[in-house]
Amino acid sequence: MKKIKKIKLVYYSKEILKYLLLAGAIYVATSSPHFVLHLIRNISKSKKVSKKQATNAFNYLRRRGLLEIKKVNHDVCIALTKEGKKRAGKYQIDDLEIKRPKKWDKKYRLVIFDIPQEARMKRNAFRRKLKELGFYPLQKSVWVHAFDCKEEIELLRKFFGLNKKQVQVLLVEKIDNDTPLRKFFKI
Repeated sequence: MKKIKKIKLVYYSKEILKYLLLAGAIYVATSSPHFVLHLIRNISKSKKVSKKQATNAFNYLRRRGLLEIKKVNHDVCIALTKEGKKRAGKYQIDDLEIKRPKKWDKKYRLVIFDIPQEARMKRNAFRRKLKELGFYPLQKSVWVHAFDCKEEIELLRKFFGLNKKQVQVLLVEKIDNDTPLRKFFKI
């Protein structure tokens, strides 16, 4: 398989997984032979997806055990397996980003966490993800962002299996000597 074809296959497969994670199981009338093609065209940014590419992406996911396709009466049910849900969640986390609004609301979001020593790998991965999302470290377990990130932190909390006691988000109007923060966030 050529490298470009492999990249497209993986891209379409990733998009299918993320879509199915959000949508849950999909039931399709068996009378719709081009469903797979239309689904991929709708969820991918490219409208130039061939029927073969679409079918290959679904078959690739099924062979990897990430997707199951069952016939239920006169419909076809397409759903993620347990492993498929895990992989889709990872893709969702990988694609996370915090949007910068046109105008800053003059509030900071403090993310404080207390993840036990036994879960050191989770704690370090959580900290790396905060850094990747553009948070500013005030302390090892206290990170700041200038823009709304409540949904992103909730998604991270669920992905890492952390509770609200372990990870908290505080909305703060003033931080003493916030010059380094203003410089960091360019506000």
